[in-house]
Amino acid sequence: MSVADYEVDYSEVTGRKVECPSECGMCCLCQPEVLPEERAFFRTNHPDALVKAKGPEPYFALALKKGCGSCVFLDGRRCKVYDHRTAYCRQFPFHLYASDRIKVELDLSCRGAWTGAGVDALAEAKDIVARADRRIVSALEESTAVYREFYANCREAGVMAVPSGLRMSVSENLSMFTDLAYLSRIMDMAQIEPLMSLAGIQPERNLDIPSLEEAGRDSALESMSSSDPLSVPVYCDPQWNWNMFMATEDRIVWNVMDDDGDLHMKGEADPMDIRLRIPDAAGRHVLSEYIQTLNGRDSFMGSVFALMDENGYEDDMSNAYYGCLSVTVMDLLWRMSMLDHFMGIGCGADAVREAIIFYDMDRLDAPTIGAFV
Repeated sequence: MSVADYEVDYSEVTGRKVECPSECGMCCLCQPEVLPEERAFFRTNHPDALVKAKGPEPYFALALKKGCGSCVFLDGRRCKVYDHRTAYCRQFPFHLYASDRIKVELDLSCRGAWTGAGVDALAEAKDIVARADRRIVSALEESTAVYREFYANCREAGVMAVPSGLRMSVSENLSMFTDLAYLSRIMDMAQIEPLMSLAGIQPERNLDIPSLEEAGRDSALESMSSSDPLSVPVYCDPQWNWNMFMATEDRIVWNVMDDDGDLHMKGEADPMDIRLRIPDAAGRHVLSEYIQTLNGRDSFMGSVFALMDENGYEDDMSNAYYGCLSVTVMDLLWRMSMLDHFMGIGCGADAVREAIIFYDMDRLDAPTIGAFV
């Protein structure tokens, strides 16, 4: 099997450009795996920089400053071994997701994906796919089998739907997912209806804002509930600061990590004091575009499938998909509200864009039944 033998969907990156802003370095906070063929260089020239990464399946990776900061090779936001950087470093901000095909997805937490400058994303993605061909073939063999088993389980449980039909339904009713009154109704129906449809849904007349706040807050705080910088999302702001928000049950601490791997506290807040902000018309437009991006991502669909599997195939696929997408939107809006609370970003188009930059890496890290190559 080679590139010509498997399907690759490039739709998310078609027509886009990407660049690597020299001030950023956020991707260097992601500890990259060092592939077997790359290890000789580091063992020979930088043996102390090759470490076993934490996790249920340890792998060789590059060391981080103080064990939790940026890569040890990052100096003044520039890479000291750029010509020998790992395949995963070269690949960022592109993600190759394996299901029963390959989908190229673009990490929108990278500010270089928003400037409209740089290289042609499609050409870059095709080159990355060609370079990763051997790894793709291996990943597809496993992921295709997993998807086949998942669909069989869904049919046996009577919860199967046509994924393309779910996506089409969301596309046709996109405005529902930017309207709190509809989001509230969709989340309720996803929980109580045996088989839900978006057709004919009416907006909630008596909108329960506290319940919507709770849904977004709970989802957002779940990913921030750690004191380990490696385990919380990073938000690279317009001034290129690496912001990390760490949450406990009654407090969110806002830290900024410096280039040496040290955290500096900038503020704190009780999560209950953060009020949900509603985007204006321009903000809803940006939100709508992002929802459409998520709706086209195989990794998002795969994360819904992972939840269905975890819950024992109790919910119909349509309920799970629409419900997860609604909670995702509320998570994003709550993060926007949190950024506004700490930084005063507002609730317009720029604010929603900043919330996406904060959120998207977290979204791509969500558990899924497929695999990122």
